[in-house]
Amino acid sequence: MPKRNRPFVALECTSCHNRNYTTNKNPKNTTDRLELEKYCKHEQKVLTHKESK
Repeated sequence: MPKRNRPFVALECTSCHNRNYTTNKNPKNTTDRLELEKYCKHEQKVLTHKESK
């Protein structure tokens, strides 16, 4: 059985501060926080989403 070393993280919009997306990441390869360009349905445009706690 594989180990579960890919925890789920929530992506929070930097503009409206809603947690719109969840994803998982490998903490060994990606030590800093994720920052992705995703569509925000509340703002209705593509904005930066950062990993939240």
